[in-house]
Amino acid sequence: MNQRIAVLVDGDNLSAAHAPELRRIGAALGLPAVLRVYGDFSRLPGWQAVPGFRHVHAGSGKNATDLLLTVDAMELALEAEVEALVLASSDGDFSHLALRLRERGLQIVGAGEAKTPPHFREACGHFVELGSVATPSVETHCARDSPPATTVEAVPNGATCATDLDQKIRQVIALHSQQGRGMRLAELAPKMHAQFGVRITTLPEKSWRGYLDARKSLYDLDPRGPEAMVRFRPAGFGQA
Repeated sequence: MNQRIAVLVDGDNLSAAHAPELRRIGAALGLPAVLRVYGDFSRLPGWQAVPGFRHVHAGSGKNATDLLLTVDAMELALEAEVEALVLASSDGDFSHLALRLRERGLQIVGAGEAKTPPHFREACGHFVELGSVATPSVETHCARDSPPATTVEAVPNGATCATDLDQKIRQVIALHSQQGRGMRLAELAPKMHAQFGVRITTLPEKSWRGYLDARKSLYDLDPRGPEAMVRFRPAGFGQA
């Protein structure tokens, strides 16, 4: 059974343009049973037009949105209504909330823009930088002067270009990584299909192990077995 997920969005802090990506993040974790956006809706016409999210009006008071979102998050945790929670904000003040929820055993995924401070990123079990993974630039992950690729291509130094598909795989692995050990390879197929509609049987390799094993500069695989894990290699994706 899919675990129940809550997606709580700081609407005063994040644009409604991120709504589709936040839905995908929630779906990758399990069943998004709670989707709420908080803010002063007298000033948020963009979010008012987004269907599928419950709009929680916090009023115009100082820190009203942060306080109401925090109260609801703790209530969901204490009543065991959800098993994982997406905290969507670029506001570092949510660091304390993320740490407290993790102490109660919830899986916490942070989601924010590039400006999100490190202390909030590190307080979450996982963090997704909005806008950086859903629409990646292949050129930034390939050797200089390499042409953009729609399929994986070898580059002069023997490395492999990370394509749009690889960026999606990286996002799923990051979301489901278990204490830095990566995620179970057996879970990759259902997660990729649920979040992105990708079926490996439509690709030439026909299996996720075959696809990943052919891209050793991007992925690290355990030997075969029911508990085999897969990890992405940060250097292969242009990360230090």
